[in-house]
Amino acid sequence: MKTSRLPGLTVLCMALQLAACASSPEIARTAAASAAEPATVRSNRAWLSQLPFGDRQDYEDARRGLIADLEQPQIRTADGRVVWDRQAYGFESGAAPDTVNPSLWRQAQLNNVSGLFKVTERIYQLRGLDLANMTIVEGDTGIIIIDPLLSAETAAAGLALYYRHRPRKPVSAVVYTHSHVDHFGGVKGIIREEDAASGRVQVIAPEGFMEEAVSENVLAGNAMSRRAQYMYGALLPKSAAGQVDAGLGKGLSRGTVTLIAPNALIRKPIETRRVDGVDIEFQLTPGTEAPAEMNLYFPQMRTLCIAENAVRTQHNLLTLRGAKVRDAKQWSFYLDQTLARYGEKSDVLLGQHHWPTWGQQRLSRLLADQRDMYAYLNDQTLRLVNQGYTPMDIAERLKRLPEPLASQWYARDYYGSISHNVRAVYQRYLGFYDGNPASLNPLPPVEAARKTIAWMGGAGAVLAKAQESFAQGDYRWVAQIVNQLVFAEPENQEARQLQAAALEQLGYQSENSTWRNAYLSGAQELRQGVAANLGGGTASPDLIKALTVPMFFDYLAVRLNADRAAGKSMTINWAFPDLDERYAMTLNNSALTYRAGAEHARPIATLTLGKPVLDSILTGKVKMSDAISQGQLQVTGDRQSVAALFGMLDTFSPGFNIVTPLTRR
Repeated sequence: MKTSRLPGLTVLCMALQLAACASSPEIARTAAASAAEPATVRSNRAWLSQLPFGDRQDYEDARRGLIADLEQPQIRTADGRVVWDRQAYGFESGAAPDTVNPSLWRQAQLNNVSGLFKVTERIYQLRGLDLANMTIVEGDTGIIIIDPLLSAETAAAGLALYYRHRPRKPVSAVVYTHSHVDHFGGVKGIIREEDAASGRVQVIAPEGFMEEAVSENVLAGNAMSRRAQYMYGALLPKSAAGQVDAGLGKGLSRGTVTLIAPNALIRKPIETRRVDGVDIEFQLTPGTEAPAEMNLYFPQMRTLCIAENAVRTQHNLLTLRGAKVRDAKQWSFYLDQTLARYGEKSDVLLGQHHWPTWGQQRLSRLLADQRDMYAYLNDQTLRLVNQGYTPMDIAERLKRLPEPLASQWYARDYYGSISHNVRAVYQRYLGFYDGNPASLNPLPPVEAARKTIAWMGGAGAVLAKAQESFAQGDYRWVAQIVNQLVFAEPENQEARQLQAAALEQLGYQSENSTWRNAYLSGAQELRQGVAANLGGGTASPDLIKALTVPMFFDYLAVRLNADRAAGKSMTINWAFPDLDERYAMTLNNSALTYRAGAEHARPIATLTLGKPVLDSILTGKVKMSDAISQGQLQVTGDRQSVAALFGMLDTFSPGFNIVTPLTRR
């Protein structure tokens, strides 16, 4: 019988982790990078007069309270594989090279400050050991850890660094501020699952955490994972011509992603608890940076933890890897609520990315400015929407935030950008259609490209004109038009090289780290092709355990190949005695549906198994045929029909083309 195995990281390990795994040394390739063109040099140098580079406050804040850095710059797995390398960014010193936007170079240098820091009495942070920060609050008998990073190895290394300089108290509580994997994946590097199960360690999270932590990337996980490789520059070398930063931090660790379910949920909008002698006021902020998120206020220390709701950059309303659009209006609302409730009562603002802000006036201004930034993006986009402007029209008109907000470093486009955020607002309210009937049913990319190139006089004519535009520094237009030529003639090496050169210059000029990474990743794949091994392989067992049976069924439905299922009909019952759950599954009209708590009166087959058996099948520890022969999975009825159903499922490849046409199968 065909094994039903969800392919690797596509379902469970989140797009962030696949991008991290794909950047391992054995996969990363050396890009054949070019120098910055004169137009790029001029563009980058012009930035030096556009922003207040003389302001060194962030450099002081980023280093304030530094106790020590890692003694060994590399963090490794038990078998010696490098999961984090502090040496990789050693080139980021001095003035910005011509191949990096000076504003982004500044952010990269600040994100490169790492180690153990004292924030205020009883509060410490580990920064620069992963994409996010790990915050440690010293309780009466133990320590409270907020957000244990992405990987167990980096979390363990961070805790070890803390213990080398502070008393070795046990972990008394873990807090997940929100449902993104870089804020919980390292939890088993600091506590064991039995610590939470026994209640010895409180694991506190906002209501809805588990559902959101597991579900965000299930149904479109393969596409998100592939796009995340571009967004984070996973396959780029770390160099002045490659990946220099990720905006929120240096990049992604490449270790073991874990998850321990919370044993204490915050359900009320404002909820106060005493945790190991520390008073914490939790403020739920659902639907902001994450669907399930909360801020923490420490009245004894007059300190506010803002989670990821305010960072040292403009954040994403729609992440480039793909996700549901975030609500800028809701985000702005909660920032204002936070400012009103805690602004005058706080002396320190710390987040789970970047460095803290000290002083009531400074932190209040940061919160107010970020509140205004998201309100501006939302409201001004809708103003222009109601005047009839289309997404790209709006992106061109709203190129810059109003002053003095535009000159605030924490409002710059290092991670999100004005350009793609305003288009996200448009999408949230109006969807993909811009209202022009010509946009309703355009030709698909390859056919449109072939017709466009033919109308322009053929490949030779287009290349000649595009090369002239490239020489004039018009890289944006070159990238747009030569993309058409590459899709019309994907084997045209001259077109591929010119397209790569244009994307590369756009990357060199970009202030936004994720745009830079995407441009340079596209250039690399145009020159070298898609890497044969894009990482992945095995899913995180902890995330698999957290996958519900309905999530599994939903993903089976997404994998169903409608052509192979055409004209076929079947009914299958599923029973999970250990969960006391049963499901009636139906295949009809090339759609796979199910009902919970129901069963078909006369099914073709019935499958009975425990959830751990399903987990073992999904991780590849056991084949479905072996589970049947060993009695772990019992099938009554027509086994061949069950085999036929799983034979109708597609297996998604993590290496589909992006900057060249898809290979049709």
